[in-house]
Amino acid sequence: MELSRRDAIAALSAAGVAVGGGGAVLLATDDRSDATVGTDDGTATTQSEPLGEDVFRTLTAAAEVLYPTEVSGADEFVRRFVRGRARDQPDHADGIADAAAYLDEYARAWFDDEFAALSPETRDQALRRMNVDTIEPDPDGSDGQRVRYFVVNELLFALYASPTGGKLVGIENPQGHPGGIQSYRRGPDA
Repeated sequence: MELSRRDAIAALSAAGVAVGGGGAVLLATDDRSDATVGTDDGTATTQSEPLGEDVFRTLTAAAEVLYPTEVSGADEFVRRFVRGRARDQPDHADGIADAAAYLDEYARAWFDDEFAALSPETRDQALRRMNVDTIEPDPDGSDGQRVRYFVVNELLFALYASPTGGKLVGIENPQGHPGGIQSYRRGPDA
């Protein structure tokens, strides 16, 4: 199952990020570090990339461990979702950056390399060693709680709020995604 730009837009919408005309432009131009967008007064402004490449590498490496093996296209999906979220919510972006930096720091301390450079099995082990599979997420809590909140929960929310991720768990039409005419023409057991 390939994650697409449409999946990223649906996930951003579910997260409360405005992805109307301007949001679509941001997602269309997200391959560059700067994006030119229109403002309310009709002028254009340039927004610089709020997160560094190291953050995206770490988040993508985490997604490779957290997402089911049936999912492909996680790298671009994660980039689009996190960029949209970061541009709309700069304080949230700071939390993501701090949690990703801590995850790298933790991986270096325990496994002698940055998180993204570890094998998928070792990345999974690192996350479990931090207890992010059981710890309570808290944006203002301990480092582990922040990793759970800003990395694990963020990535899982993005996936399962998307139409493709929703299909994986049997919710073909997540909130904000109408699903098309086919979903209205078949019975509940179809």
